[in-house]
Amino acid sequence: MTHHPTQSPQFFLTAPSPCPYVDGQFERKVFTHLVGDKAREMNDLLTQGGFRRSQNIAYRPACESCRSCVSVRILAGEFSPSKNMRRVIARNADLIGAISDAEPSTEQYSLFRSYLDARHRKGGMSEMTVLDYAMMVEDTHVQTKIIEYRRRGPDSFITGRGEGELIAVALSDKMADGLSMVYSYYNPELEDRSLGTYMILDHIARARAEGLPHVYLGYWVNGSRKMNYKVRFTPQEHLGPRGWERYKNEAV
Repeated sequence: MTHHPTQSPQFFLTAPSPCPYVDGQFERKVFTHLVGDKAREMNDLLTQGGFRRSQNIAYRPACESCRSCVSVRILAGEFSPSKNMRRVIARNADLIGAISDAEPSTEQYSLFRSYLDARHRKGGMSEMTVLDYAMMVEDTHVQTKIIEYRRRGPDSFITGRGEGELIAVALSDKMADGLSMVYSYYNPELEDRSLGTYMILDHIARARAEGLPHVYLGYWVNGSRKMNYKVRFTPQEHLGPRGWERYKNEAV
């Protein structure tokens, strides 16, 4: 049995591999295990230091010649949606997100598979099996939740749950200072709903309701089309050499 000390975590460095975001670059990651009774506390500290969680692993880029990946967090208490974002909220007013413990289901995996096949067929997650998906959801030692989005029903105001088909899912960690969006996916046929944007807006609303100051979005790479959406949610802070600093998006 492998022993992972809870007081002094060990950090490891991956071998170089081609970067999926910057052509010609090679990525490396530093990582550690999030296990034991200190996992939640460690996840909070590491996330505030620019790490991300995947299952029971916390990692962050440690590339030798590139610093393009920047950690991003939204200042939930100061956030005000743009006119376009308000339209997205109105467009999805018929949805309700029911939060529960991080438990996988065949319905979730079916939607997850449809999303990957439509949006990320050549991505690193494209070959994930139902077992891989189950591990992604439930292999966690921190406070992780699943939010399932469905259309509102006549009893939703009582049950807090929607009805009918599963439209979108978010896997999120609750931390002392905010919510961290680990992974989200949605029905790719409902492109006009802008469900990716909607789920971020919903997380901002949830963070504010709980008095949590931040929503962590992971990494942003300037110039990457895949990540451009992240800097639309302002005000936000980016983690740099001098710590977390407010980002000024000239395009907003």
